[in-house]
Amino acid sequence: MIYTLRHLTAYRYGRPARFARCSLRLRPRDGEGQTVLASRLEISPAPQTEIRRQDYFGIETTAITIDTPHTTFRVEALSRIAVARPPLPDPETGRPWEAVRDAAAASRDLGPEAPVHFLFPSQRVPLLPAVTDYARASVLPGRSAYGVAFDLMRRIQSDFRFDAKATTVATPLAEAFALRAGVCQDFTHVMIAGLRGLGLPAAYVSGYLRTTPPPGRPRLRGADASHAWVSVWCGDRWIGLDPTNGVGVRDDHLVVARGRDYGDVSPIDGIVSASGSQKLKVEVDVVPEHEEAEVAAALFA
Repeated sequence: MIYTLRHLTAYRYGRPARFARCSLRLRPRDGEGQTVLASRLEISPAPQTEIRRQDYFGIETTAITIDTPHTTFRVEALSRIAVARPPLPDPETGRPWEAVRDAAAASRDLGPEAPVHFLFPSQRVPLLPAVTDYARASVLPGRSAYGVAFDLMRRIQSDFRFDAKATTVATPLAEAFALRAGVCQDFTHVMIAGLRGLGLPAAYVSGYLRTTPPPGRPRLRGADASHAWVSVWCGDRWIGLDPTNGVGVRDDHLVVARGRDYGDVSPIDGIVSASGSQKLKVEVDVVPEHEEAEVAAALFA
């Protein structure tokens, strides 16, 4: 499957901003069953400096500075990605969770893919006894690590309510867990905290999810959204699980970055020197190429 991606972020300021320094993490990731065929960023106003680098986890970051007054700031990321992932294993197959836990704790591998980086608390994912206890209900003696994670994913999807107004990007994990409500970021952080509390390495994955319009309805431009899910270490490989939708990750999920929590992978962060109000607009399109070839042709003309 080949997809065309468009991710637009646009800010409008009530008064001119004099300076901005931002980090952009918008280029999709190669590997994990996907290949980036083309990718580019369109930034307005044009930055005075633009530095591209990869961090330790392989996330491509574009650091920019804008030091001229501006009332709008616009970043549009355009990509084409080929995705072909193998079928997911049966949830109850794989290495026993106890063996995976013990091997992860004993590992001396410090490479970027090493599970040890995703085993301990991180800034946005503290280890909370209440969350660990919640996750422990998915544990059976000898159950596979994948089986534990799969069961926990399904329980979160069932027990938590998707409510975009219940939380914000800054809501602490403990609060989202107590509410049993939130968005994909909250569901993902809760699941990661539960798995790490059991000693199972789990990573935060940011990206996109293909959505399908209702029968007979056209695809609306900009109506898709960025998404987040969990990648769990199962002893021999990482496997993606989506607690918001209660499904394993296949060809409808497109990966941008993987880190310890949202703080590692946020699409745009930085500082702006300005006063007054601001308005934010975000539009995301995830378009399978065979459905709307003209969209891909227009975006990459």
